[in-house]
Amino acid sequence: MLLYDNPTWYKDAVFYELYVRAFRDGNGDGHGDFKGLLAELDYLQELGVDCVWLLPIFPSPLVDDGYDVADYYGIHEDYGTLDDFKAVVDGLHARGMYIIVDIVVNHTSDQHPWFIESRSSKESPKRSWYVWSETDQKYRHARIIFIDTETSNWTYDETTAEYYWHRFYSQQPDLNYDNPDVQQEMLDIITYWLDLGIDGFRVDAAPYLIEREGTNCENLPETHDYIKRMRAHVDNRWPGRILLAEANQWPEDVRPYFGDNDEFNMAFHFPLMPRLYMALKQRSRKCIVDILQRTPEIPALAQWCIFLRNHDELTLEMVTEEERQFMWEQYAPEPRMRQNLGIRRRLASLLDNDRRQIELLNALLFSLPGAPIIYYGDEIGMGDDVWRHDRNGLRTPMQWKNTKHGGFSDADTLYEAVLDDDVFGYQHLNVQQQKVDPDSLWNTLRHMLRVRKRFCAFGRGTFAFALPENEAVLAYWRQMDGSQDDYAPSGEGECMLVLANLTGENQQTMLDLTAYMGKTPRDVLKNEVWPPVQDGQYPVNLAPYAFHWLQF
Repeated sequence: MLLYDNPTWYKDAVFYELYVRAFRDGNGDGHGDFKGLLAELDYLQELGVDCVWLLPIFPSPLVDDGYDVADYYGIHEDYGTLDDFKAVVDGLHARGMYIIVDIVVNHTSDQHPWFIESRSSKESPKRSWYVWSETDQKYRHARIIFIDTETSNWTYDETTAEYYWHRFYSQQPDLNYDNPDVQQEMLDIITYWLDLGIDGFRVDAAPYLIEREGTNCENLPETHDYIKRMRAHVDNRWPGRILLAEANQWPEDVRPYFGDNDEFNMAFHFPLMPRLYMALKQRSRKCIVDILQRTPEIPALAQWCIFLRNHDELTLEMVTEEERQFMWEQYAPEPRMRQNLGIRRRLASLLDNDRRQIELLNALLFSLPGAPIIYYGDEIGMGDDVWRHDRNGLRTPMQWKNTKHGGFSDADTLYEAVLDDDVFGYQHLNVQQQKVDPDSLWNTLRHMLRVRKRFCAFGRGTFAFALPENEAVLAYWRQMDGSQDDYAPSGEGECMLVLANLTGENQQTMLDLTAYMGKTPRDVLKNEVWPPVQDGQYPVNLAPYAFHWLQF
């Protein structure tokens, strides 16, 4: 069992987002499961993962891949039993690793017994567990999130001749957090899973818990009040466990979700992600600089989570309309590649399978402020299939070997076919081949992660841009003096300069290193010594899509 000697372990952690159904089939039925995951824990440890984040594992009709929960106290039958889950928890802890699971607090499935009872009668004891209305004209300022499939946030229910509220699919009715019983039930669910030994939750759709007329029904004070209650509940009984917010909002609107170290421990930085891609096409650091300069300071115990891709479309909600059109033109030229306000493509597909760009964005992911999250399969450069239903093309089976079904399963039929094309097919893109190739993407990223773990500045240090004249060069400082953080290793401190060429051509620039006269930079990724700083202006010549982590 982990001792939580470092209660801010999440600041340094590398997270790995894992879809159990897609990872490894342990019983031969064509679905990934906990037995399959248990067999691959050594793989995750070898890669350099510190914490595994599981997509929803609960019983569900799978209209939304498990985000439509039908029972918060069970395990989906395709994934195995509660004992199988406990074995994974114990296995990760035995390796010094952590595990968090997705908890869907905003809504349930329409197949959940609560909702079945709620819609049975207006007099049902569970009626007030959901949001009902005689009209579909309430809360008209709330946006529709799934614009490709839903035309309203209200759905008419013929049984009781009223409308129920939902922010996502109509099969996902929203819970009513004005009801104290709902609030307490969710705390009881949190208790149940933390008592089973998990290390925290990724809290789905956090901004939408409360509805108020005349507002957009997002980020309301009452929502923050309940999140404070959740955090106090967790901290009081399970110190060292975390709550991670999914709040797809502008940075200034996410900042309150940290509270005063009394709401979420972590939150995703959604607006940064599309700007990493935008910067490559614009051949300029400007959009990255703008969004990070716009990002408020966060509390001392808080941490951002940053990512390049995840299980959903590459969301373009937190960009301007002009930027959205630019991103669609550049990264989703075919309409089928687009979904809702986003793009349904994986990292390698987005970057035309260009190793230089893939490695560059990962080097930024591992060095920008925040804890990085790797989406399963991106460590080997897995692709996608935009012609599959909804987001299924992003959630295909993990490619382990060049054998049947990519080594994912021995079954004849899978929950979703493994990729089998000329570029991303399992025959030529799989874990087994990449692990034995020292120059593979897998080994390159593994090396980056091993180097990252040597420097706590990346997880805990200060961040400041260096802004050379050439805007095609992104440069920033990550520094740690040892006294900034009670849980940082003691020592003389660290001073790291990250350099990145955002273009496919050589770039030259000058850096003002007056403060480092006489110092000799060393590239810790390549273990190469650079020329010493002899005067204030330091010339830099960067190869196409080059990146360097320089230690002073």
